Amino acid sequence: MVILKHLKLHRKVKGSTLMETLVATVLIVVIFMLASMILNNLFSNIIKSNTRAIDTYISELKYLYINDKISLPYQTDFNPWSIEIFDDNDDEAITQPMIEAFNTETKQTLTQPIFETK
Repeated sequence: MVILKHLKLHRKVKGSTLMETLVATVLIVVIFMLASMILNNLFSNIIKSNTRAIDTYISELKYLYINDKISLPYQTDFNPWSIEIFDDNDDEAITQPMIEAFNTETKQTLTQPIFETK
């Protein structure tokens, strides 16, 4: 009996009210929702700006052009990308073939020369 009385004296821990618990729960839910929306936006932007597949396809087209497998002007589609290979006639003496890829969904344009200059 002495032990029980001793435990009762030290158990004066106050519990939280229902309103405090609801406010804490709402704050946790709001923070979780904001964090999930931010992460969703980041991952969506990463996926949309990923150009690895089109870069690989452009490298393949460069290889085909260098080895005379395709002739200019050349135009093709690759998923949402519209690709065109043409001669860049800035200087009439030197023509540089260029590859231009345009994404119809994101309106992004990639332009690369066939022969890289160092």
